[in-house]
Amino acid sequence: MNMMKVLSCLILSLLVVQVTGVTNVHVAKPKKRNVLLIVGDDAGFETQVYNNTVCKTPHLDDLAKRSVVFKHGFTSVSSCSPSRSAILTGMPQHQNGMYGLNNAINHFVSFDNVRSLPYYLKKRGIRTGIVGKYNVGPDSVYPFEFHYTEEDFPITQVGRNITFMKQCVQEFFDTQDERPFFLYIAFHDPHRCGHTQPEYGQFCEKFGNGEPGMGIIPDWKPVLYDPKDVIVPYHVQDTPVARADIAAQYTTYSRLDQGIGIFLAELESAGYADDTLIIYTSDNGIPFPSGRTNLYDAGMSEPFVVSSPLHKQRWGQESNALISTVDITPTILDWWNISHKSYKLNGEYVTLTGKSLLPILEAEPTSGWDKVYASHNLHESTMYYPMRVIRNRNYKLIHNLHFRMPFFIDQDFYISHTFQDLLNRTRAHEVTHWYKDLQSYYYRPQWELFDVQHDPKEIKNLALDSKFSSILADLKKDLLSWQNITNDPWICSPWGILENSGPYQQSPTCMSFDNGL
Repeated sequence: MNMMKVLSCLILSLLVVQVTGVTNVHVAKPKKRNVLLIVGDDAGFETQVYNNTVCKTPHLDDLAKRSVVFKHGFTSVSSCSPSRSAILTGMPQHQNGMYGLNNAINHFVSFDNVRSLPYYLKKRGIRTGIVGKYNVGPDSVYPFEFHYTEEDFPITQVGRNITFMKQCVQEFFDTQDERPFFLYIAFHDPHRCGHTQPEYGQFCEKFGNGEPGMGIIPDWKPVLYDPKDVIVPYHVQDTPVARADIAAQYTTYSRLDQGIGIFLAELESAGYADDTLIIYTSDNGIPFPSGRTNLYDAGMSEPFVVSSPLHKQRWGQESNALISTVDITPTILDWWNISHKSYKLNGEYVTLTGKSLLPILEAEPTSGWDKVYASHNLHESTMYYPMRVIRNRNYKLIHNLHFRMPFFIDQDFYISHTFQDLLNRTRAHEVTHWYKDLQSYYYRPQWELFDVQHDPKEIKNLALDSKFSSILADLKKDLLSWQNITNDPWICSPWGILENSGPYQQSPTCMSFDNGL
């Protein structure tokens, strides 16, 4: 990278109060297809696009008017690094090897010979760039050509300082390179930061707000919210403490929204607005009870907005298709007419189970797109709680493989005001104002079956109800088939072990432990 431009970004990373206005003059670029992928960090439905009338997101609202808004988007896994690996490979975490977080002591990485989206695009002469949160590895599997990430700068700068991020985006667009591009902007907002940087607030909502010691982000106009006005999701206790947490979350969501507005303006200024596919989504559920690290709908459901300049006939419309973050890689490959050729990974052929979303941008499908799958093993290295999920329009089946273990709480959420409120109320035998209790939250049955049409909060488990035995059997069969297609090492868990080498190489077999499961 040009050293002078790196230094200019470093200066902005110090959150200077005064900035000099610079006018960038862009010459007309020849028409070509590009992609801008924008991913929020633990972002949910706190936007008017999804009928939240309190949290103000005018730029997302404008983008939605030029997009298809998916009402039923889901993550493939409810954890940061595994989810980002699924987004960038089109494979669930158990297939690509990113079983848990990549950062710090966790150190999970994808298998060395995984072929990711940057890999395919690089081979086709498409320029790749990332600004923001990376948190995957190894670099050889995710070979971004241009990068400003937490590996180079503090995560608050590359993921929350929208002025710093703007300068990095400008550098990417200003590069004299006529190749088509894939730019991945990965916000750190609205992730919590009370665990790592409590001086900035629970969600880093004070970071760069101009108050003493907080620095200033020149392009950000902080939006504050009254806790009394916030919309409390059904899976969060309605208490003053939780409301204050949500109000802080809204402020950082508004910062994300203002950043999106800035980056879309840069895209237009650079002359790429009419030839760029734009995708906005998140990595996992919001960091509240039943959200991130869970595979209940509160942890799986994602905002999903796709804008194509070639499919204006569906702008401003909604889609009822059930889609997943593993559909992103097939969609982007399809945008450039790149086929995904099967290859061997750990001795097994890779089959992508995701599908391109481009046909949905043409017309709403009349069939198909009626089920999604999810797979979760770990978040932090201590949080081993493997789950497998199939969800269709009517029912959802969760397989908690290690159901005799308590569900674990991550460091970030444990120290949060919301969880401490739940914990303190439970310890004091006070009313929690929550739809669950901690005992049932920690200890879950092996199978959870929910009628999501009539029980969207997933409260009544139907797995042991004989009236639903055939539905349960069908979903188990479908889930097992998906695990087989995606080469899931946990396919025999918890009752047995998979033998697939030596005498069983040609006929992999589940061998029973006789453990009563």
